[in-house]
Amino acid sequence: MATRLPDTDLPLVAAPMAGGGTTLDLLAATTDAGALAFLAGGYQAPDALAAQVRAAHAHGRPFGVNLFVPAPPGTPTLDPTALAAYARRIAPEAAALGVTLDPGAVPAADDDAWAAKVDLLRRDPVPVVSCTFGPPPAADVAALRAAGSLVLVTVTTPQEAVAAQELGADGLVVQGPAAGGHSGTWDPARTVGDGATADVVAAVAARTRLPLVAAGGVDGPRAVAHLLAAGAQAVAVGTLLLRTDESGASATHRAALVDPRFDATTVTRAFTGRPARALRNGFVRRHDEDAPLGYPQVHHLTRELRRRAAATGDADRLHLWAGTGHRAAPAGPAGDVVRALAAGL
Repeated sequence: MATRLPDTDLPLVAAPMAGGGTTLDLLAATTDAGALAFLAGGYQAPDALAAQVRAAHAHGRPFGVNLFVPAPPGTPTLDPTALAAYARRIAPEAAALGVTLDPGAVPAADDDAWAAKVDLLRRDPVPVVSCTFGPPPAADVAALRAAGSLVLVTVTTPQEAVAAQELGADGLVVQGPAAGGHSGTWDPARTVGDGATADVVAAVAARTRLPLVAAGGVDGPRAVAHLLAAGAQAVAVGTLLLRTDESGASATHRAALVDPRFDATTVTRAFTGRPARALRNGFVRRHDEDAPLGYPQVHHLTRELRRRAAATGDADRLHLWAGTGHRAAPAGPAGDVVRALAAGL
């Protein structure tokens, strides 16, 4: 087992933000400032990810790639009737944006091209591969390690941490409930409430000696120091990078993070069928209670609605992923955010 993460100047990690938030410019800026940055492999076609990996290699600093773990064989599938009912419920929201939802055209589940992406990273290894949404197959963990990558597994409980260690993981990303975006919980039906990331880190550190990356609720240098003291070797930051110059977040999302109308975050599955922390907007208030559990089918169902909302400035219908520290997200160079978080370390 590895005893440490790749050497970087600072114990900070630029978290992968799938769907466009993470860019090559963001990776370059944060790694140049001394952090370890991750490309977001989720939702990307393998060829597009391969091009990003080549560009990141050319930049010459340590980096990682994050992959979404598909549901294991035998996982119960979403009832098409429930998905069709949800489509009918949100159809007026889509229509307001010029999008037509057909309740009879039920999106299919997919595995986000998992095998192709693992094969890509075996052929063109990167320093670190992280896996989110569940336990990756042990054979794939072994294959990625044999290719020369450290493999990190995202966990949200001590029980998941122990299981990830048994799979052969080199380290763990310990995600607290305050983290923005999708929860990495292995059980998407589990209630993800509130709580301090440091408490989860300490509980996991008591059960494993693997290196830990803490993620969730980072709003400044004091939070970073607190998480390191709790047992993390490094601290991940995501939401605080969304408004930076190099971020790929939409203008609608950037503005909402500091809009006084959106004064709270909540965990919802209304947008994707999987628990994710977002700013509480009208779509969440209207549909959270009725949203079925069914990722990625719900994600596919709402994708065009969300794309149109971002493009037209409709923050009330957009998935405004945000951690609890979102009010501290600054505009300006991403490197400045990294350096400010390291103040006093």
